[in-house]
Amino acid sequence: MNTDILSSNIKRYRSKKKLTQQDLSELSGVSLPAIKNIERKKGLPRTNTLLAICKALDCRLQDLVKPIGELSAVRFRARSKINRREQVLAQVSKWLNDFAFLEALMSDKEEYKLHKLAGASGKLSPIQYAEKARSIIGLKPDEPIHDICGLLESCGIKIMALPYSSDAFNGLSVGEVDKGPAIIINTWERISIERQIFSTAHELGHLLMHLSDYNGKARLEDKAQEKEADLFAGYFIMPEQGFNSEWEESAGMPFVERVMKIKSIFKVSYKTVLYRLKKQGVVDDQIWFRFQKLYEAKYNKKLSFKEEPFPEGSEPFGLKPFDFYADRLSRLVRKALEEERISISRAAEILNLSSEQMMERIAEWEDLA
Repeated sequence: MNTDILSSNIKRYRSKKKLTQQDLSELSGVSLPAIKNIERKKGLPRTNTLLAICKALDCRLQDLVKPIGELSAVRFRARSKINRREQVLAQVSKWLNDFAFLEALMSDKEEYKLHKLAGASGKLSPIQYAEKARSIIGLKPDEPIHDICGLLESCGIKIMALPYSSDAFNGLSVGEVDKGPAIIINTWERISIERQIFSTAHELGHLLMHLSDYNGKARLEDKAQEKEADLFAGYFIMPEQGFNSEWEESAGMPFVERVMKIKSIFKVSYKTVLYRLKKQGVVDDQIWFRFQKLYEAKYNKKLSFKEEPFPEGSEPFGLKPFDFYADRLSRLVRKALEEERISISRAAEILNLSSEQMMERIAEWEDLA
């Protein structure tokens, strides 16, 4: 039994359940000093101790003692230090393993449609990458993306929602060699859904344009590549032709309502719309001040122009959590359960649910079948 692996897995499962060491001690009946010693890699605990911890964490003994595969083709960079970086990567690795297991079990794997575009020979601009990606996927030049998770999942890209209480990073991505491609998005409640959608497109941009840098060792953001990924994301989500068409059609509307209409059509933030107008030369640098004043006069509420995380409600007429929801893994789990290919406990483990939550989910499926 490897103490490093054991310590890392216990910390990861405890973190997933948002438990302190004291909480785990109380739930398991294992003394707090013993919990601390295990996590500090001081000696090997008895089997009975580990079984008690497993029960408290709602996991299997093998989950605590088996190593999680190290990711080699990962892009996980942040604006500042991430305290639980290794735990996050271990969680992502396990999720990828579970996903790959289900795809093989059910003989249900989506083709990665953008494989040839990733790292395409010849220099393409971020906007050209965005246009080519949309074309390969089958989107019309002016077509909004109504469900970015479903769209990318149908293209063979796995999407994972991973709430992490920090604004240091918005997402990460994993290459094909590590059971990807996959995009993992920080769905912390203080990060707007608009930002989560934009971050998904941003990570797609990295997967297509910067795949050669996926080595997992770099930790700080490359500002030039971040700008390229932002530019890709903006034109992937809100294509030029579609934006221009919608902007012209709404010419008779008051300016604030006009911006909000475009925002709702393309599921972007109002700032993304203003940035596009500024880039096109339609407005100047004063647009931020002018828009804020117009909005405040109409709705008697001030807008924050700070970077995320936003205070609640600062994204006007914001999207809701169901506007960003990856569901392919849960569909595979349901199918495997209904065909009796996996157990209920295995399904709960894959979906990161407790036994009680899994039974409630199954009851919902049966009631609405």
